[in-house]
Amino acid sequence: MKQTILLVDGMALLFRGFFATSFRGNFMVNSKGIPTNGIYQFLRYLLDAVDTFQPTHVICCWDMGSKTFRTAMYEDYKGNRSEPPVELIPQFDLVKEVVDAFNMPNVGLKNFEADDCIGTLAKQYSKENQVLILTGDQDILQLVEPGLDVAIMRKGQGNYEVFTHDNFYDKKGLSPRQIIDLKGLMGDTSDNYPGVKGIGEKTALKLLQEHETIDGLLANLDQLPKGVQAKIKANLDMLHLSRDLAEIRCDVPIELTLEQARWNYDREKVSQKFAELEFKNLDKLLS
Repeated sequence: MKQTILLVDGMALLFRGFFATSFRGNFMVNSKGIPTNGIYQFLRYLLDAVDTFQPTHVICCWDMGSKTFRTAMYEDYKGNRSEPPVELIPQFDLVKEVVDAFNMPNVGLKNFEADDCIGTLAKQYSKENQVLILTGDQDILQLVEPGLDVAIMRKGQGNYEVFTHDNFYDKKGLSPRQIIDLKGLMGDTSDNYPGVKGIGEKTALKLLQEHETIDGLLANLDQLPKGVQAKIKANLDMLHLSRDLAEIRCDVPIELTLEQARWNYDREKVSQKFAELEFKNLDKLLS
């Protein structure tokens, strides 16, 4: 029987959960004075996804600090991001304890991003199983292939847009691998790398639909409109660097057996953790 493995982008869920509730000033502080709103909402998202997609295995992946091989390549990578809000900081370690309570692996490696851990596990497991990645981050769409789908969380809870090998082109106008070249050309404002200055998504999309890849584009540079040629020539180094920054690594040295990730928790243990965090009405979401 084919198994379904859910790979969860932990930071995406935690940040989304935190900001979804904190904008109203609701930090859900417990009796020890620790804010728990991000964790509470993280759990609601996670349990809804498990209920919706019915995975046999679940793994949660995390970033492990702001310095990675990408910051070594480009110092300003993600340099535009502000410090996390003070109310969120104590929730980083606590949320991992909650994940532990579900007997779910927490995966994260120094020098790599959660995306690289997700990419590595996804490629490894999708050969013989069905893999689904849960995130809010479009970068991960580059990984889609047969047996490997991505569920992007949309506004509101329980609202997912699922990208599969079969529907990808209709939704994006590109193949999944072309997403890397798209980001190379247009850059990424949220990750703070520029791509080719003056080339936006519309132009980048058109160029890739005509020439398939950045290499194909550069091989036919003299056929491009003069303005586009000039922009690319002026930003050639940044074009190559941006493409390298955009590509998710799928060779991270993670040691994890699939059996460790089986979705099979001890309800008593989880309820105890919920009680410790003073989550009164989450028990009803447990199957």
